[in-house]
Parts: sequence; C-alpha cells; structure tokens
Amino acid sequence: MITSGPTTFRVAAGAIAVTTSTALPVFLTGALAVQIAEDLHLDPAGLGLAVALYFAVSATVALPAGRIIDRIGSGVSSTAAVVGAAVFMLLIAGLAQSYRSLLVLLLASAWCNVVGQLSSNSSLARSMPADRLGLSFGAKQASVPTATLLAGVAVPAIALPLGWRWSFVIGAAVALCALAATPRGSRPARPPLPAARSATPLALAVIGAAASLAAAAANAMTIFLVASSVSRGIAPSTAGLVLTLGSVIALFMRMLHGWLADRRPTGHFAYVAGSLTLGAIGVAILALPGTVPLLVGVVLGMGLGWSWPGLLQFAIIRLNPSSPATATGAVQVGVYASGCLGPLCFGFIAMHFGFATGWILVAGAMVIAACVLMIGRRMLRSGSPHERDDRTTVASEHTSS
Repeated sequence: MITSGPTTFRVAAGAIAVTTSTALPVFLTGALAVQIAEDLHLDPAGLGLAVALYFAVSATVALPAGRIIDRIGSGVSSTAAVVGAAVFMLLIAGLAQSYRSLLVLLLASAWCNVVGQLSSNSSLARSMPADRLGLSFGAKQASVPTATLLAGVAVPAIALPLGWRWSFVIGAAVALCALAATPRGSRPARPPLPAARSATPLALAVIGAAASLAAAAANAMTIFLVASSVSRGIAPSTAGLVLTLGSVIALFMRMLHGWLADRRPTGHFAYVAGSLTLGAIGVAILALPGTVPLLVGVVLGMGLGWSWPGLLQFAIIRLNPSSPATATGAVQVGVYASGCLGPLCFGFIAMHFGFATGWILVAGAMVIAACVLMIGRRMLRSGSPHERDDRTTVASEHTSS
C-alpha cells in the first residue's frame, strides 16, 4: 500500500537523483571539452562523434534493459546504474590518457544512463500515487537539464582551478550520494493489470518513431540554436540568453504538463501532439532573421516543442503499468537514436543548404512526429477496446497489497 507524505517525496526525489547522477558522465564530457582537449586532443568533430556513438549504444541497450528492470525491480537496477556511473567517472579521471581511451570509457558508461532513466520510470510507476504520477514524471524529466546545469557549474568551480579530472572525481562523489535516495528493495511489484491491456509492440514502435523525430528536432534546437543565431547577425550573448530562456520555459512547461495530466483522465497523447504542432510553428519562425523572430521561435519551439518527454512517458505507463520499464524502453530506443542521428543530419543540412532550410525541415519533422504519434494512439486504443479511465486502475494498484 502506498502512502503519501515523506514516502512519496522520497520516491520522487530518488528518481530525480538517479536520473541526474547517471547522466553526468556524458554531460561532464561535453561541458569540459575545452579543458579535455588540452590533454587528449579532443576536437569538436571528435566530441560530436563521441556523443553520437554514446546515444547509439544507448539505443541498442534500451529495450533489453527495460525487460531486465521489470524482472529484477528498480531497487537493484537503480543502485547498479548509480554505482556504475560513479565508477566510470573515476575511471575517466584516472585512466583516460588519450581520445581513444576516453571514448571507450564513455561508451562503456552509456548503459548507466539508460538503466537509471528506465529504473526511475519503473519506480515512479509502481510507487507514486496515481494523482501525482504526471507531476512526478514532469519533475523527473527536469533531471536532464539539471545534469547539464551541474556540468556547466563544474567548469568555473572545479575544472578551471583544479583541472578537468577533479570534476569527474567530484561527479563520482555526487553520484554516490544519490545512493541514499535509490528505491528500497529490489523485487518488482505484482503486475496490477492483465496482459491484454498492455500496448502492442507495433504500437510502441510507432510511438517510438514519433518520439525519435520529435527528439531529433529538440536536439537540433539545443545544439545549433546559438550558432544559427550568430550566423544571422545576432550577438552571441543575446543568443545564449534566449537559449537559456527557452530552456527555463521548457522546464516550466514539463512541470505544468505533468500537473495538468494528473487532472485529466484522457487525451495525453493528443496534448503531446498539440505541443509538437505548436512547437513546429515556433521552429519555422526561427528561419526568419532578427531578434524578435528568434525570441518568438524559441518560446514556442522550445517552450512547447521540448515539453513533451515526461507527458509521453506518463501516457505510455498508464497503458502499461505492469511493465513500465519495458514499455518506456521501447520508446526510448527512438529517442536515443535521434540523439545519434539528429545532430548529424541537421549539421549536414545546415552546412550545405543553410540554417533556414534546416529549421523548416525540423518544423516539418515535428509535424510528422505529431501525426505519427496520433496514428500510434489510434493503434493503442484499437488494441484496448475496453479502454477506460486508467486513473481508477492505476489507483487500485497502489491501494492493494
């Protein structure tokens, strides 16, 4: 039986801590690239290749990791992911003496991020009260920007005065502190719903394809927005501030989406599709020159076009409460794949056809993602002809022993 109060807070805090700490290796590598380059000859092309391969490995392990987590429970898997992230950060600090060794250690740590993400999904799905599940997923999805923030703070606070290796050492210490917040116990909860209510693999694959396109668009915005703006005559400082503003709005919208999701019984996939469609308008506006189009485009494109991950995971888990890690793992395959292919494709288009063409194509990809998502939604509904408000069924999960 699930209780509220401190227990609920601990579950949510644990999910955020696990997801944040297991994402640190890759974000620290990106934030410290300038300092690492002095020792290991890491150039921008090498960094791009490392990040692309990192997400390629993540896409490969996401689905089997989800199945294992649903079998062994979130306690063991969360602990393994946090300890693994800490160990790999220590290994990078002590053993990365060349670009090749850094690349090998970074790729070897990719499973930690995947398992941390999916374990947190499972922990929230099996432990949070139904009326707070959406908000908890919105808060958890804020962990990725939080990891980015921590990595950015590490540059002036640690890397510059002490060296980049100490940033990884302290990052490992931060990860180990997250062990105190990992879920108690290791056995998964008994599945509350019959298998017939689970989404079909084909429907999840279609939704995963939509998530891949949407995530590729979001990655393009976060990675290329400043460079695109500067090429159109915007001051770098202004472009950076606008990017920060867009990130803050996206975080707020993720929380708002989660809070609203707890107050409406249906229509969550439609809200994701609507956010992507409105976000596409903003991305298309980025193709126009000037500061005002940049501001409007970022507010819409990032504020809405990057606000959907927590809501999508919440919607999938409400239809698959008996196997949350497996279901979200199937969708995360597409998300991780976009982390590999999205920046590479956009960079190629921008180089040969210009940033404006790239933004128009990204906007089109977001619209296509919204349409594909609605197709996946119809497939889910047709696979569950007796679909009803899952709030009651999920609530019964948390009130039965």
